[in-house]
Amino acid sequence: MRKRDAAKPHPAERHGPRVALSRLCLSSWLCLSSWLCGCSPRAEPAAGGQVIARVGEDAVTALELRNELRAANVPPDKQQDPALVKRALGDLVLRKYLVQQATLAKLQRQPDVLSDLRRSREQVLAGAVLARKAADLSIDPSDIDRFIAQNPDRFARRRLLRVEQIRFAITDGLPDIARANEGAGSLEEVDRSLTSMGIAHDRSIAEMSAADVPPDLAKALAARKPDQIFFGRLGANALYFKILSEQSAPLEGDAAATLARQMLKADRFKAQVAAAWAAARREARFSGDYAKVMDAPGKVMDAPGRVMDAPGKN
Repeated sequence: MRKRDAAKPHPAERHGPRVALSRLCLSSWLCLSSWLCGCSPRAEPAAGGQVIARVGEDAVTALELRNELRAANVPPDKQQDPALVKRALGDLVLRKYLVQQATLAKLQRQPDVLSDLRRSREQVLAGAVLARKAADLSIDPSDIDRFIAQNPDRFARRRLLRVEQIRFAITDGLPDIARANEGAGSLEEVDRSLTSMGIAHDRSIAEMSAADVPPDLAKALAARKPDQIFFGRLGANALYFKILSEQSAPLEGDAAATLARQMLKADRFKAQVAAAWAAARREARFSGDYAKVMDAPGKVMDAPGRVMDAPGKN
C-alpha cells in the first residue's frame, strides 16, 4: 500500500481539532492498533451501542460496559448494581484515557508494544475458539451415572480430610524451602522457618477430599503417624499440613451429579486442548535448535493448556 504524504491531510481529517483523537482505535489497554486489527481510523461506537460516556472524542457504549462486567465475571442479575457499574465504567474511562495518551506518544509503534498487541490478539482469538468448543460440550445423564459409578472414592466412598495447613506461593526458591524444612516435626517449626526465610504464608484449617490427593501422597497418608507433617502442592501454592481427622462423607443426588458434570466437562475440555495441540504440532515446522528443543522428551502441554481456563461450574 502506498504511504500517504504526512503533510497532506486525509479527506476524512479536514475537520479541525478532532484530528488528534480521531485515529484512536484501541478499545482497551491490551487492544490492537488499527493496522493490526483492521479497524477504522476512528473509534466509532459498535452498531446498536448506546453511547453512555465520552473520553475526548472516544465513545463509551453500553455494549462495552456490559462486556466489561462480563469480563469481570459479574453475574447478569448484578450488572445493574450501582457500585459495580461505577467501578466498571470508571475502569473503561481510565483505560480509554490511557490508550489516548499512549497513542499520542506513539507507543503503539514500539517493537515491544507491537509484540504485546499481537500476542494479545492471538490470545483473544485462541480463547474464543476454545470457548466455542467448550460451549458445545454436552454431558448426557448416562455419562454422569457412569462417571459416578466408575469413581466411587469421589462419590459413594468419599472421605474428607480435615487438615491444619501452612500455605505459601510456589517460587523458584521452593527447593531451598523444602530442604530447610525436611524432617520438620511440627507446623510450628515450619512456621518459624518460613518466617525466618522471609516467605509470606498463612496458617489455617481446611478440608480436602482424599480422592483429590495424588496417589504417592495418598499412600503416605494411609501409613501416617500421629501429627506427621506432609508436604504437597495445590495449584500455584505449596503447603505443609497434618491430618486432624478423617470422616466418611458420601456425595449423592444432585450434588454428586453437579460435581460429575463439572469433572466430565473439564476432562473433555482438556482432551480438546490436547487434540488442538497435536494438530498444531503437525502443522508446525521448527528451525535449527528449536527443532531439537521441541523434539526432546518432556511436557509441552502446560503452556498451550493455559490459553484459557477450563469451563466453569455451570
